Amino acid sequence: MAGEKHDLDDKDMGTQDVSPFMPMFEAFRDELDEHQDRRERIIKASRDITALSKKIVRQLQTSIPPSIAKEIQPRYDSIKELFTSVAPDLQGLNAWRYRGQISDGCQEYVEAISFQHYLETQRLITHQEAQNLIPEGLQLTANDYMLGLFDLTGELMRFGITSMATSGVMTRGMGKDGIESANILADLRLLRASFESLTISSSLMKKVEVMRESVDKVENVAYGMIIRGMERPKGWVPDLSEGRDRGREPVESY
Repeated sequence: MAGEKHDLDDKDMGTQDVSPFMPMFEAFRDELDEHQDRRERIIKASRDITALSKKIVRQLQTSIPPSIAKEIQPRYDSIKELFTSVAPDLQGLNAWRYRGQISDGCQEYVEAISFQHYLETQRLITHQEAQNLIPEGLQLTANDYMLGLFDLTGELMRFGITSMATSGVMTRGMGKDGIESANILADLRLLRASFESLTISSSLMKKVEVMRESVDKVENVAYGMIIRGMERPKGWVPDLSEGRDRGREPVESY
């Protein structure tokens, strides 16, 4: 009848209060929590890889006698452990979903291994060679490889200028057959020409400009050493703020 009240027991009330959508949203919650945990693990590993790679590069700037090579090996081992720890999180579609989180670490690692490879062989490491130095199951994208090589030019600039300032001569390397090969400036020019021959996206133009500045700095120091070298006092170190570098932003890693 109208207006008649019906009592509901606790069991009926509990049944009515539970939404049929709750299990679905609970699954969404668990998935988002898992995503966030995975993302944080990858970010932390990438930061640690970046920090270790930078330390390797700084040690390599002092050349690579056996003592230095022995010191940096534990850092490489730590980097490989970090890559291995996040490898399960970067499989299948997740390899691209979290590409942005691991990318910085990959680029710094490429910079470190390519710098050591150049110092040992005076040859640019290939994409496949770099891939072989990353634990199995992880993919080194062509973009991360290229960006790592862009950063390499800054380290070659620093190494070349320091070598010229301390030795007074242009740094040369040894080829595979033990024959003295081209100097570091010639290699930087070749690398610049190779990059400039590519179709570069607008997002990488800053990298291209920094790369050009690195080569320009080595050229300026080399010209100054050749033209006015005899006038320089012993122990002279080039001032990189002179000339056309004035007003420009500092080159990364120098």
